[in-house]
Amino acid sequence: MADDFRSSGTATPRRFSRSAASRNTSPIKGGFPDQAHRRPLKAVDRVDFEVFPGRELGLVGESGCGKSTTGRQLTRLYEPTQGSIEYRGKDITRANRRELAPVRSEIQMIFQDPYASLNPRQTVGTIISGPMEINGINPPGGREKRVRELLEIVGLNPEHYNRFPHEFSGGQRQRIGVARAVALQPKLIVADEPVSALDVSIQAQVVNLLQEVQREMGIAFVFIAHDLAIVRHFSQRVAVMYLGKIVEIADRDSLYNRPRHPYTHALLSAVPETDLDAEKRERI
Repeated sequence: MADDFRSSGTATPRRFSRSAASRNTSPIKGGFPDQAHRRPLKAVDRVDFEVFPGRELGLVGESGCGKSTTGRQLTRLYEPTQGSIEYRGKDITRANRRELAPVRSEIQMIFQDPYASLNPRQTVGTIISGPMEINGINPPGGREKRVRELLEIVGLNPEHYNRFPHEFSGGQRQRIGVARAVALQPKLIVADEPVSALDVSIQAQVVNLLQEVQREMGIAFVFIAHDLAIVRHFSQRVAVMYLGKIVEIADRDSLYNRPRHPYTHALLSAVPETDLDAEKRERI
């Protein structure tokens, strides 16, 4: 592991989210039953990676490769059928609901669809303060004050506290999702294709917002996407998934400039070139 991915002030990195092949852990797997053939379909197969404090890991691949399933397993929304997940040195793979409660307050998720991930019957204030209410947290000045501060942080008008989701655009709804995710000041956020459902003109704004949140709050990110251009803009380290497996993982510059796996070559060849004078990549 390169020094760039170690937390400062420590000899070895703390693992926020890990499924590593060491003595007490094994790569995670996850699947669903195949009713026709009576055997499991492996959506995720022997996935093995680490996320370091305050760092970003991009997880890229085509639709159906298992990247979203992997992200949901990290948060235990999906249960892995084999392997293990470590958080800060503790195995949380089989932790019960009570044991997971403090972990879930430190691991949050931003969902892909800003329309389906917000309750249409709740106001923005109720949505964002929900995690605080569930965890019994009362910030100084009260929850409403904190929600208004969060709305301002994500670029929304604090006066929109009592509005409902249908009164916002897609980009604004995703900003609400970001505010909800950071409400508990988590250590790790799993962002599951957070901009893929947005207009291209809005995508850069949301990615820039996530970068600003990451820098100011020191939150580690697992950034899931199928667009390598966006991942290159956001993540220092990138893992490429194909058919449920990680086929390549490297720092950003190495992966984009010197890809080693044929599938990574194929993904990069499909990225549009904006520099007309640049040497054109061979399209695979």
